[in-house]
Amino acid sequence: MNNGLTFLRWFVAGLVGMTAALSHAETIRVAIGTQDTTINCATGGLLIRELHLLYKYLPHTGKYKDVQYDVQWRDFTSGAPMTNEMVAGRLDFGAMADFPGSLNGAAFQKAGKRSLFIAVLSGSIDGSGNGIVVPLNSPVHSIADLKGKTISVPFASTAHGMLLRAIEAQGWNPDTDVNIVTQAPEVAGSALKADKIDAHADFVPFADLFPYRGIARKIYDGSQSHAPTFHGALVDAAYARKYPEIVVAYLRAAIDANRLMTEDPEKYSLLIQKVTGIEAPVDYLYDGPLGIQTRDLTWKPEYRRALATAIDTLKLLKKTDVKLDANTFIDDRYIREAFKESGLDYDAALDNYARSPLIANDAATGKPISDFNDVAQVWLTNEAHVRDYASPAEAFAALGKLQPAGSKVRAVFVHDHGSGLKLFANQAWYVKNERGAVVAFLLRSGADAYARRVSGKVLDYAAAAGASTDSVAAR
Repeated sequence: MNNGLTFLRWFVAGLVGMTAALSHAETIRVAIGTQDTTINCATGGLLIRELHLLYKYLPHTGKYKDVQYDVQWRDFTSGAPMTNEMVAGRLDFGAMADFPGSLNGAAFQKAGKRSLFIAVLSGSIDGSGNGIVVPLNSPVHSIADLKGKTISVPFASTAHGMLLRAIEAQGWNPDTDVNIVTQAPEVAGSALKADKIDAHADFVPFADLFPYRGIARKIYDGSQSHAPTFHGALVDAAYARKYPEIVVAYLRAAIDANRLMTEDPEKYSLLIQKVTGIEAPVDYLYDGPLGIQTRDLTWKPEYRRALATAIDTLKLLKKTDVKLDANTFIDDRYIREAFKESGLDYDAALDNYARSPLIANDAATGKPISDFNDVAQVWLTNEAHVRDYASPAEAFAALGKLQPAGSKVRAVFVHDHGSGLKLFANQAWYVKNERGAVVAFLLRSGADAYARRVSGKVLDYAAAAGASTDSVAAR
């Protein structure tokens, strides 16, 4: 009997102790702001959230032994409202581009606080991702045709910076030679369809989404400006000082998301489509092999300079009067540690400028593909993975057989012959030379110049696809 009472007392005391310990366990908030529709931020937000990757890396030892985590996710359509929430202390992390990121740092500084730019998520050292589009029936074929025209753009965005650089490269005055008006992408789509604007400049993914949806044509890609652009991750500096291991955990989750996207870009492009409504081919255009941007988490010198340029440009636009130092705003300690804990070599990645690789055999010949500037791909709706072809002519020939047989095409991709820029095939211009070879170009002017050099003929998509099918059938 006494033994039974003793056991009962021990049991009750244990329960009381456990309850007391739980009631005193620290709860740490991990509040992350995402931009789901800005699809090149997916590895720093959407994929981490949807695949529950953060929980794999949150620390549970040492000072975090008895911690409970309150992980919060909030989605935004742009960086500015996310910055407001971060400065107000309602978010700990955020993902945004170089220009809004600069405004984030300035806003923190003005409030007597600090934020840190801790990693790049995706970017282009040439500027791809930003672009300018025009209504479908517009006579405009290049930026040179836009003098005296009205161009809309989300003000203080990375696309705004690209537009100003593109105008400067034309030798124009942005205040007198063009009429620049502010317009969010959500409004621009309707304006383009109604021919209410002459052109629209925007960031990821809208310069490619609008053409994919058949409401605009792309006439300028940010890569023509040769001005680096990126989206990246920021954190409240006070939070990072208090919980550095959590910052590293978040970045390790981003590294994991990046790995998964590399391994199966079609699968995760479809997931992004499911969450955002942005069609999977547009997601694949960016995140697939040889994509428009490189999913690169390292602070390359070009991205450091891009941030400094963004700060200077925003001051010029009188969007901020705060003196923000890019050298102290960027802090690569956390991403370096995340690479180390993930068993990766940060310095090797820092030196690697290659696009996400394509390792594939030609679907027509079975031979390995080695010339990546003229590669083409076909994605059928009933197939999990794209079919790769060594040339547009081979891809078009395959389409000539697949479509009559009832296969539905999700998208066809080609690459600009000169730059390697990935394009939707129905948005490109083509040159067919005397030998019957077909190569693609983003701009009509690029196709015209190449055609003169090779005594070729310039074709639109319908003509190029038909000509390739006919030439193959003739053989």
